[in-house]
Amino acid sequence: MIISQYNIEGMTCQGCVTSVSEILNALDDISDAEVSLDDKKITLSSKNNIELALLKKVLPSKYLISELKDKIENHKSQTLYPLFLILFYIVLGTIFIREDSQNSIKNVSNFMGLFFIVFSFFKFLDYKNFPTTFSMYDPLAKHSKAYAWIYPFVETILGVMFLLEIYIFYALIITLTILSITTYGVIKIIMNKKKIQCACLGTAIKLPMTKATLIENGIMIAMAIVMIINY
Repeated sequence: MIISQYNIEGMTCQGCVTSVSEILNALDDISDAEVSLDDKKITLSSKNNIELALLKKVLPSKYLISELKDKIENHKSQTLYPLFLILFYIVLGTIFIREDSQNSIKNVSNFMGLFFIVFSFFKFLDYKNFPTTFSMYDPLAKHSKAYAWIYPFVETILGVMFLLEIYIFYALIITLTILSITTYGVIKIIMNKKKIQCACLGTAIKLPMTKATLIENGIMIAMAIVMIINY
């Protein structure tokens, strides 16, 4: 899912908001349009990139539409807040359940287990829409819809394996493989400056694809490599 934002000038009442929302939601490519009178902003969720020219064409000329440039960094920090909060609680959970504070490998295994369990949970919240969003950037999911459908189950199984220390070496190899594939797709999206939704927390929570996703995957890959070396 691609998320894009635009400034809109000329709206004076809630009726304008309703009118603009109805016009935008009627477009085939747009799955959701949020129009804010206070912020004078439009937030679009779409399957494809929405050209500014199209918005100017379908909306009445009294509305002035432009690319949203200001407040974009603030918007990113707000939308990434759930991700940072969840990672904080995973770290907190790892600290609480650690059996041996000196066993760093065990602590890393607990962190990875909690990570996969929690992140798979959020993917199941809107399971039917997850495969479509995930396949927009994961190379393997693009070629295999079946892989996109089973991915949340794979994360759940990996989480259980890490927490219970079952076949850890195989869990590490699988983790390194699937996250490396996903990270490759994320890098391509970021380099091409495409604005799409990240599916790391599923689609129930709308997160933009940013470098935070790259860092998140990078940390997990680094942990997997360290554990494989010390296995």
